Amino acid sequence: MRLKIVQVGEPVLRQEARKLDTAEIQSREIQELIEWMRETMYDAPGVGLAAPQIGLPLQLAVIEDKPEYLRDIAPEILKLRERKAVGFHAIINPTITLDESEQVEFFEGCLSLPGFTGLVSRARRVRVECLDFSGQPNVIDASGWYARILQHEIDHLHGTVYIDRMQPRTFMSLENFNRSWKDHTIAAVKERLKL
Repeated sequence: MRLKIVQVGEPVLRQEARKLDTAEIQSREIQELIEWMRETMYDAPGVGLAAPQIGLPLQLAVIEDKPEYLRDIAPEILKLRERKAVGFHAIINPTITLDESEQVEFFEGCLSLPGFTGLVSRARRVRVECLDFSGQPNVIDASGWYARILQHEIDHLHGTVYIDRMQPRTFMSLENFNRSWKDHTIAAVKERLKL
């Protein structure tokens, strides 16, 4: 079942999501919800989807960066972004620890703000402690693009969207980004935009 993705401006995207207990996680309703979120994420398509994005203030997100999403990206860009395929999984009630020693900047988009992008600085490495889809404890140590996805989705669970973190002068339509900026380095973009 494909769910409706709510757009920026909906109050649910600006509130703190509530935690789920183990019985809720293991319930048929939440297990079905995880599968519906997976289908919705695939259909969008996206690499992550948080429950607030479908109108539910729950600390639940699904993530998958499929190998086919990487096929049309130049190897040097994949290397620069430290982007590799990530298998499907759910994160529930996550707490995140950022390694603040190294920040990286890349353009991000969001299924709740389609057609736009902006330059966002994020920690290169993170540790996430959470529950998995069955309610079991899980620890994820991630770096590069996967760390960025985790930070983006966990932000949604706390009422934050990427436009709150982006460099405002870099906000643009994807059409303009693809036409004028996508082949530039981040340093060149910042220089041209006088950041």
